[in-house]
Amino acid sequence: MALNFFDQFMSPTFLGIPLIAIALTLPWVLYPSPSSRWLNNRIITLQSWFINRFTQQLLIPLNPGGHKWALLLTSLMIFLLSINLLGLLPYTFTPTTQLSLNMGLAAPLWLATVIIGLRNQPTAALGHLLPEGTPTPLIPILIIIETISLFIRPLALGVRLTANLTAGHLLIQLIATAAFVLLPTMTTVALLTATILFLLTFLEIAVAMIQ
Repeated sequence: MALNFFDQFMSPTFLGIPLIAIALTLPWVLYPSPSSRWLNNRIITLQSWFINRFTQQLLIPLNPGGHKWALLLTSLMIFLLSINLLGLLPYTFTPTTQLSLNMGLAAPLWLATVIIGLRNQPTAALGHLLPEGTPTPLIPILIIIETISLFIRPLALGVRLTANLTAGHLLIQLIATAAFVLLPTMTTVALLTATILFLLTFLEIAVAMIQ
């Protein structure tokens, strides 16, 4: 029976019940809840420091009015970072390799930012559809192009995230399979392939954090 390398991207099921809900819930179980004590243990202290620094860096480019999004954006970033990194472990499932999940997260947030921008600053929001200094004959064409670009943005970003994570996982499995097959016959080549796999794993950790 031939091995299908794309089976790892199928949503696992048990007795007909999809297990993607467990994969989405598991990251929150790994984070300890902060306590009201003056002194906490090292894990809670490190977690609080990381979240504070992460939130601070995230909100630096935003004006004070955008700081109300801090809880939503920080929670989303930590959630995506956790499931991307957990997906690199053996015998695990990465929910962000599913386009449906990425689109389900991207579309509502994109629509919320567009609606809020049109409500609070309609002139500035509509001004992004037409670059300054555009020649008059090109104005209708550029407005159509910018409008299409605005509407396909969540789809493009969701597909990019899905493609990057899928390609990385697939490449790791291909190189790991090659190293396993070459080990009995060509040990030197297998060790070289394993070294490449080790370096690729570090690259995929960076990709999981960046994406």
